[in-house]
Amino acid sequence: MKAVIVGLLFIAAAVFAILPADILGFGLGWGAEVLVFLKGGVPVVAILVGLIAIFIGIADMKDRAEARAEAKKEEKAA
Repeated sequence: MKAVIVGLLFIAAAVFAILPADILGFGLGWGAEVLVFLKGGVPVVAILVGLIAIFIGIADMKDRAEARAEAKKEEKAA
């Protein structure tokens, strides 16, 4: 329950920081800076996700090859 409350507080703080102060009368107006951060961060995250996907794919191919070899070994033994 504490994690949900903390999560909601962080989301509320983020929304407050993004809201424009001049239009709504409250907020920090960091919307433009958040967009700049996202523009810079999205490609980095995409590269990291791509690398992780490649590593998972290689591990999956190795596991399949190992399973085939083991199945052939069991087939010969039987």
